[in-house]
Amino acid sequence: MTVLPRYRLSDAEKDALLLEQAALIERMATRIGELEALLAKPKKTSPNSHIPPSQDGPGGKAKKAKRARKPRPSRPGVARPLAPDPDRTERCLADSCPHCQAALAPAAQRCRHRYDHIDLPEVRPVVTRVELFGGRCGQCGRRYRAEPPAAMLPGTPFGPGIRSLLAYLHHSHHVGFERLSRLLKEVFGLTISEGAIANAFRRMGAVFDTACAAIKAKLLTAPVIASDETTTRVNGVTHWQWVFQPNDAVLHTIAPSRGRAVAAAVYQPEVWISDRYAGQQELGRVHQVCLAHVLRDVQYAIDCGDSVVAPKIRDHLRWAIRVGKRRPGLVKAE
Repeated sequence: MTVLPRYRLSDAEKDALLLEQAALIERMATRIGELEALLAKPKKTSPNSHIPPSQDGPGGKAKKAKRARKPRPSRPGVARPLAPDPDRTERCLADSCPHCQAALAPAAQRCRHRYDHIDLPEVRPVVTRVELFGGRCGQCGRRYRAEPPAAMLPGTPFGPGIRSLLAYLHHSHHVGFERLSRLLKEVFGLTISEGAIANAFRRMGAVFDTACAAIKAKLLTAPVIASDETTTRVNGVTHWQWVFQPNDAVLHTIAPSRGRAVAAAVYQPEVWISDRYAGQQELGRVHQVCLAHVLRDVQYAIDCGDSVVAPKIRDHLRWAIRVGKRRPGLVKAE
């Protein structure tokens, strides 16, 4: 067994080691104080920051709703109003008295109760067989064929009603191709494959491009544009969905970048409204910061304990927002 020699520290070495340990303890105490200060701050949530409501944490919405719940005042019940123009009326007359079985005349009876029965009819696709006739011309000898109807051109069997329903369910309600195929089969009795749905969307691309060009034309004449961006997924890769909104149109653009070049490619209006993200600054001749974003930041300052400056700024912002909502009815100053 090997015995290690004892190592003795000199007084100077011991003093240096103690000073080093004291400095380390002081740094740790400072760091602990900083962490405790961070823990003491209120948590950033959707009402006081740019965090979306989905990241408020488990039970955040439920707790908020529970705190805001008030006793519901009693009120008389309200029944569904009768339809003003029913498609059909079913009049039921009694044949005999249910008590004594005496025969009853229709003229002596009056309506004692009235209600609506509402149901959906069976929805089935309407199939139109198109037959194009033709032959061989007796004068020139060349073959000919009749022109198809303008609304029923060959190439796809699915009409605009089916294509519109597919686009609405897929893009507005996020129904996937597999579920779309199953839904149309079970609800409408229409057999359509996932590949046919993809082809239908591909054919609608030209129509969407035309609508997009019309929206961009409105953007070029709008004096005021508001913009924002959020993440989206395209083929499993993170992209950015930009939204540009003048008064009478909304343009959605999906780009792989969040950079300034995407917004700068629109054009330079008189007024550009956005949050304080650097990629959306100085894009118009005048820039207006989104008051809703600023209001949430001010609310966070109030949650952190500012009871002097932040409440006054909050009241001023709320007043400005109220004035903005009343702007269409305000009289212009001379």
